[in-house]
Amino acid sequence: MSTRRSALFGLCLLTLPLAVSAAPAPAKVPITTSSEEARQLYLRGRDANEKLRATDAYALFEKAVAKDPSFALAYLGLALAAPTNQTFFSALRKAVSLSAQVTEGERLMIAGLDAGVTGDLDGQRRLYTALVEKYPADERALTLLGTYYFGIQDYATAIRYLTQASTVSPSFTTPYNQLGYAYRFEGKYPEAEKAFQKYIELLPRDPNPYDSYGEFLMKVGRFDESITSYQKALALDPHFVASLIGIANDQMFQGKGEEARKTLRKMTSVARNDGERRQALFWAAQSYVLEGRTEDAARTVGEERSIAEKSGDFSAQSGDATLLGNILLHAGQFDAAAASFAEAVTLMEKASVPGEVKQANRRNHLFNTARVALARGDVKTAQTQAAQFQAQVEAKRIPFEVWQVHELLGMVRIAQHDYDAALAELALSTDQNPRVLYLTAAALQGKGDGQRAHTAAEAVVNFNALHPAYAFVRPEAQRMAAGS
Repeated sequence: MSTRRSALFGLCLLTLPLAVSAAPAPAKVPITTSSEEARQLYLRGRDANEKLRATDAYALFEKAVAKDPSFALAYLGLALAAPTNQTFFSALRKAVSLSAQVTEGERLMIAGLDAGVTGDLDGQRRLYTALVEKYPADERALTLLGTYYFGIQDYATAIRYLTQASTVSPSFTTPYNQLGYAYRFEGKYPEAEKAFQKYIELLPRDPNPYDSYGEFLMKVGRFDESITSYQKALALDPHFVASLIGIANDQMFQGKGEEARKTLRKMTSVARNDGERRQALFWAAQSYVLEGRTEDAARTVGEERSIAEKSGDFSAQSGDATLLGNILLHAGQFDAAAASFAEAVTLMEKASVPGEVKQANRRNHLFNTARVALARGDVKTAQTQAAQFQAQVEAKRIPFEVWQVHELLGMVRIAQHDYDAALAELALSTDQNPRVLYLTAAALQGKGDGQRAHTAAEAVVNFNALHPAYAFVRPEAQRMAAGS
């Protein structure tokens, strides 16, 4: 499932370190561990993580580091399978602290993830490229670099590396999953379906191929078939909660909100950690947003936040406050929304996360407060904050934030009734964000281009994907497409 933290980061073939310096360079990335038992546990955890069984993987990685407390890549695995922000950052810090004791390939992998977390995407690209240059026959290194390009939406380059990975090792299944998503996001649906079907063929007794195919079927509007594919995943593993999220979203898109929440309550009943419980509540809140039920959505976010409060996870609480701010802003409760966005910053400042993460949160606050100003009709303030946001983002050039800048500038231009300029800004954002698609429809409608506005609104209605902004724009897009 594309909306989850990918299990592709930090995966490699595990071998014991070579002691003879004259030996030829290994074809695969080596691993440093003092314990054969830890090695076997890591291999099992790696396999589970590659199949997106994060909860199972996390338990195996925990056992691996118990056997070898200096096992750097096992800590990296813990980070990648972590159920909460707090456990993610704790494990990553440990991996980084141990990276001086391991081989170059391992260091490149650990440093690559660390660079991505702190927003150094150019550094991450250089590190993963160096990894592939050193280990060009390592299918996992190739997949890692392909996934990097996937993350910045350079799908053509992603496909090139992922295809190379599948050529190096035709039985290695992970690239087929990521290839399916890359082709899907390029709009190449026949190629995407073929990749997902190949993935199923290679792993017929594993849940994730059916889950990924279910998400593809959702995207193309084949909701009943999608639910059937998700059910196949759950028949293989009743704890594969991602498929319950998929079924719930299919039901939401079919207008069956109560059935969706029933599915998510089932997810809560089988959840094995706080992360899974929080996910169920997050999507339940989205279902209420889709129905315009602000109080129920806000109450559900409060339940989600209470889980993070019990564990002292301030970064997760910050995310909850931001979500609540979006819900309140959508409902026209501007003062309450502004207060919630401000609280999100305060909470993140208390979190045990890298300074770069806190800086990014402060930048994002400008994006949110500018949106509040626009909702209030205060275009001048919104312009000022948008300019500040743009200046700060240009210093980092993180693709996601660059897209946000153009999205925000598009909103400002719409408020100024400068629809051509709005369309130019929105074209520089990303078409993988349904809110950008909706804003494009609104700009076209404002310009008086009814036919193109209708087509753009239809694209929003048929977006049919797991995205946190979708519930906020789909109902209005439906009304726009219907001409009401």
